[in-house]
Amino acid sequence: MGRNGRLDAARGGEPPLKLLFAGTPAPAVPSLDALLASGHDVVAVLTRPDARSGRGRTVSRSPVAERADEAGIPVLQPRSPREPEFLEQLADLAVDCAPVVAYGALVPRAALDLPRHGWVNLHFSLLPAWRGAAPVQHALMAGDEVTGASTFLLEAGLDTGPVFGTLTEEIRPRDTAGDLLDRLAVSGAGLLVATLDGIEAEALEPQPQPADGISLAPKVETADARIDWGLPAYVVDRRIRGVTPAPGAWTTWRGERLRVAPVELVADGPSLTPGEVLVHAGSVLVGAGNGAVRLTQVQPAGKKMLPAADWARGARPAAGEKVGE
Repeated sequence: MGRNGRLDAARGGEPPLKLLFAGTPAPAVPSLDALLASGHDVVAVLTRPDARSGRGRTVSRSPVAERADEAGIPVLQPRSPREPEFLEQLADLAVDCAPVVAYGALVPRAALDLPRHGWVNLHFSLLPAWRGAAPVQHALMAGDEVTGASTFLLEAGLDTGPVFGTLTEEIRPRDTAGDLLDRLAVSGAGLLVATLDGIEAEALEPQPQPADGISLAPKVETADARIDWGLPAYVVDRRIRGVTPAPGAWTTWRGERLRVAPVELVADGPSLTPGEVLVHAGSVLVGAGNGAVRLTQVQPAGKKMLPAADWARGARPAAGEKVGE
C-alpha cells in the first residue's frame, strides 16, 4: 500500500485491461471517470434499469447511465444480472475484469466466473467492518471516528471476498452521510484504479478478511430514520447525520411528519423531557433522553425546508408540547 491509499504497483508496459464497469448511483460516477482517464478500456457499463421517480413519475436514467451516455459507452440494463441474455452479452464482451461500485444487485456465480480477473468491488468501509448496503450511514450512526474504503474480489457471500487494498478516512464531527460519501467516492476512485493497475501488472494478491471485527450495514429504510427522542442527545445528533440526506431524519408534529436537518448539541441548556419543544432565546430546542439539541432546519409535510425559528413562529409550540407523539 502506498500513500493516500494508492497501491505500489506500476502499470509499466502491460496492455490495458478490458473492463465492464458496474455501478448505479452518483457516488459511482467518480470511479467511472477515473477509469475512463486511466488508460484501461471500459467497453460497456452495467447499471440498474431506468426508473420512474418524482411526483410526475418521469422515467430517469441512473447517474452512471447518464455519464456512460455522455462518454459514448454502451449501457447494459438487465432487470437482473441472472438473465440469460445478459450472461450471453457478458460472455461476448470477453472482459478481463468487472469493477463494481454500488451496482445495487447481487451478481450470480455464472457472471462472477466469466471475467478472467473476476469482479473487483469498491466498498466504502474498512472490511470486515460494515458489510452491506449502507456502510457510511452505519459508521456515522455508530459513532465511528475513522472509516475508509476497500477493494476486494467479489464472491457469492455478502462483501466477504479477499481484500486487495484499503484507504482510511477520518469522520469529522459534523459530517453527514452525504459529506463522507462524497469524499470516499473520490478517494475510493483512486484506490480502484490502483487496484486494477496492480492486477494488470500481476503485482497484487488479495488477502482474506480477518475473522474478527465483522459488522453489518443493512439498507437504511425510511422507518429506520425516525428520531427516537429518548436516546441521549449525542446519539440523536449522529443518527440524524447518518441518515442525511437520504432517507432523511424525521419525527412527527401534531400528527404530521416533520423532516429534520442535522441538529446542534446544546451545552448546559434547560431541562427538557424527551421530545419537548422549547423556543428559547431565538433557538428551537428539543429534549432528548439526556440533554437537548437545537433544531437548525425542518421541513413540514408538503412544504420546503425552512429555518427552525421560522417554523416555530408559525407553529407556536405550547408549553410542554412535544415532537414525536
